Amino acid sequence: MGAMSIRVNDISEPREDLATRLNWLRAGVLGANDGIVSVAAVVVGVAGVTNSTGPILVAGLAAVLGGAISMALGEYVSVSSQTDSQKAHGVDADDVVSPWHAALASAVAFLAGSVLPMLAILLPPPSVRVPVTFVAVLGALAITGAVGAWIGRANVTRAALRVVIGGALALAATFAVGSWLGSAGVLG
Repeated sequence: MGAMSIRVNDISEPREDLATRLNWLRAGVLGANDGIVSVAAVVVGVAGVTNSTGPILVAGLAAVLGGAISMALGEYVSVSSQTDSQKAHGVDADDVVSPWHAALASAVAFLAGSVLPMLAILLPPPSVRVPVTFVAVLGALAITGAVGAWIGRANVTRAALRVVIGGALALAATFAVGSWLGSAGVLG
């Protein structure tokens, strides 16, 4: 079997090293993945209503800022709860993950992921914005899915397909709603 198909329980590295890798996976790769999908879904939905750069830019920036704060807060709360439990069960304070570090890593990862959909929707001419964004985002999701699986030593193909399909559904749904609202005259 290839290195990419190794199961977690077959790994010979210490459990602590694996736990550290998996924590960084969650905060890093998955934060970037969330930045890609969340921001892309918002800007594609708005692009379904209008080709005007202003509303797309404003909605995208709001999604970037709100998403980064939400990711940081969620990670902080999650890791703080985990830390409280670990301290109550007597885990050494040096072995406990910092909620502040996890929150910062998650926010930075979200921000890094959000750059791609913002550039993909804003740089091309209005007539090809949405298709370019779909292609760029789905390609990036395939990469984040593969990297996440590689870090966690899981099946790369399965993980990449899972995030690509989920991302495609999110983009299609938000674009459809935006287009419907725009054509119904509700907005615009």
